[in-house]
Amino acid sequence: KAFFPPLSLTSFSPPLLASAGARAAASQWQEREYFPGKSDGYCGRILRAQGTRKEGYNEFRLRVEGDPENYQPGSTYRVTLYASSPAYFRGFTLIALREGREGDKEDDYAGNFQIIDEEDTQFMINCPPAVTESTPRRRTRIQVFWTAPPSASGCVTLKASIVQKRIIYFQDEGSLTKRMCEKESLYGETTEKPLLDCCACGTAKYRVTFHGNWSEKVHPKDYPRRANHWSAIIGASHSKNYVLWEYGGYASEGIKKVAELGSPVSMEEEIRQKGDDVLTVIKMKAQWPAWQPLNVRAAPSAEFSVDRTRHLMSFLTMLGPSPDWNVGLSAEDLCTKECGWAQRVVQDMIPWDAGTDNGVTYESPNKPTVPQEKIRPLTSLDHPQSPFYDPEGGAITPVARVVVERIARKGEQCNVVPDNVDDIVADIAQEEKEEGLCLSLPLSPLCVPVSPQLWSTCTMSEWITWSPCSMSCGMGLRSRERYVKQFPDDGSVCTLPTEENEKCIVNEECNTIPCMLSPWSDWSDCSVTCGKGMRTRQRVLKSPVELGECTEDLEQVEKCMLPECPTDCMVSEWTEWSECNKSCGKGHMIRTRMVKLEPQFGGDLCPETVQRKKCKIRKCNRGGGQGQVNSDEKKRRKEAREKRRSKQGGRQGEETTSTAEHPGCKMRPWSNWTDCTKLCGGGIQERLMTAKRRLKSAQLPSCKDRKEIRACNVHPC
Repeated sequence: KAFFPPLSLTSFSPPLLASAGARAAASQWQEREYFPGKSDGYCGRILRAQGTRKEGYNEFRLRVEGDPENYQPGSTYRVTLYASSPAYFRGFTLIALREGREGDKEDDYAGNFQIIDEEDTQFMINCPPAVTESTPRRRTRIQVFWTAPPSASGCVTLKASIVQKRIIYFQDEGSLTKRMCEKESLYGETTEKPLLDCCACGTAKYRVTFHGNWSEKVHPKDYPRRANHWSAIIGASHSKNYVLWEYGGYASEGIKKVAELGSPVSMEEEIRQKGDDVLTVIKMKAQWPAWQPLNVRAAPSAEFSVDRTRHLMSFLTMLGPSPDWNVGLSAEDLCTKECGWAQRVVQDMIPWDAGTDNGVTYESPNKPTVPQEKIRPLTSLDHPQSPFYDPEGGAITPVARVVVERIARKGEQCNVVPDNVDDIVADIAQEEKEEGLCLSLPLSPLCVPVSPQLWSTCTMSEWITWSPCSMSCGMGLRSRERYVKQFPDDGSVCTLPTEENEKCIVNEECNTIPCMLSPWSDWSDCSVTCGKGMRTRQRVLKSPVELGECTEDLEQVEKCMLPECPTDCMVSEWTEWSECNKSCGKGHMIRTRMVKLEPQFGGDLCPETVQRKKCKIRKCNRGGGQGQVNSDEKKRRKEAREKRRSKQGGRQGEETTSTAEHPGCKMRPWSNWTDCTKLCGGGIQERLMTAKRRLKSAQLPSCKDRKEIRACNVHPC
């Protein structure tokens, strides 16, 4: 079946619409073209459309990241629709249908799409489960997230249609269709997402074991050799009213502290504040380094209990160093649909991003995500610098595996499915362990049964896992602990050991390495408040001095850059005052200075660059015959003016004069004034007078080229 209406080339011809209003108009346009009305039923026209189609050509492809054959209920996948070069497409529609459904009812659609880029994709107006283009234009690739439906949803088919010119490409069994079925649980008993209500009876006790697989051998790209570790594991068994973390949610302050710093303190406080919504707090020690063989360090584990109300289990741990990357389980439901308790759960784990830091590599500098983003799984296409990057979009190799095993049940059980042999044996073994009194000898695997009537003893917890070996090379010691669960009824002191120690050997034939170093400290503040500076970080030597000299650096220095420092305006010195602009009466003189450096990055603005002051040489004579100055007086004044001009020219290399001829010289006319050096705030103009011919009798100073300056554009900017 084709599941698109016929679309003509003209229906995809409107120009690219960028604004929100334009996108809304485009949506309405699409609604008119795709769905003239809703009378055909829920999204019905998508599946019943007829028109020009083309099958069997693979220039277009629909791909789910990792190419999985099965989906994990509730998990999120990146879905990509792309065209092979030089092909392209103008429009598309993407849907996810339950197998065997027609798409005319809301329940026919499986899972939920999430928009990644609103400029590229949007939900259809008349068919909300479907994704289509935001604007009709040429494109070669789009991406969306798809969250798989809950457990018991059956098989799902992702279908795409491509519109290119007048042709609608579609495939029911080809490169534009992807069929996936629900991934079956390894033991067929657990539900993949929390049940609304648990119908199991009694309580169950579990052991969770964490097997880290994050190592240089398995994940070689940019693997941090020196500081790799898993942070302390923190979690809880809890009710459906409490969510530690979940995909699509936001990290709490406790999650942030674990994700960025590896500190479980705040997270544990958050858990304990939930009161009756939490049954057991789950804690395991940090692991340094992240991976060691099991014969050197046992996998960490912890025990917890569940009941009908608090039947979910969640935990997380940071892989460090990293920006805010973690692994963990979120609301793993241990209550089965058959009103029993799951026997065993095994999950391979890929990292997820807490949405609080923008780093893309293991050791990226701290760069908070503002605003905070939602928790999401890392993918192999996130960033080319990511250690998990794969240009082909393949699945990320798991970094850990978690095994949750039921070790006991208590109280009356009401499971619908009868117990199998494993269930019965496990319960009997646990009862014998708890009811049989045992005198445990230090450093001995033997357990001597003792009659309760003869001996009143204490009840001990199981031993926790062995600590890491005290030496990273050669022979060392490791220890394990347990605690008193119940003291003797007669009030006597419990004498059973709570700690054991034994020798351990790591790399027996290795050479002694004198350098055991702490992790690097945080970077110090930049040494400057603006501009370029330096910052440092330190670490300390943890290995004994007697092992030898350690040549590793204990301090690192790197450059840091803060916003540029403000630069104030710089101006030159004032010029000499010019001559008075009047030969008699009241006038003015000016002086100027130049801007040598404009202000930058918020520095002080430039001061004035032009100043003027009044001048008065003599009173101007009025009338033709009275008050005339005799010729000697005129000559004296003229010589005085020439003397002043010569003196000013000697100081500044500049000289102003009139356009009259000078004795012994033939001068050219004044040139035109040059353009003003500034558009506002006071600039300068110049003009020149050069000697055209010099007579033999001319005096040298009187035949020099002359320059005249004046202020211009003195209005404020």
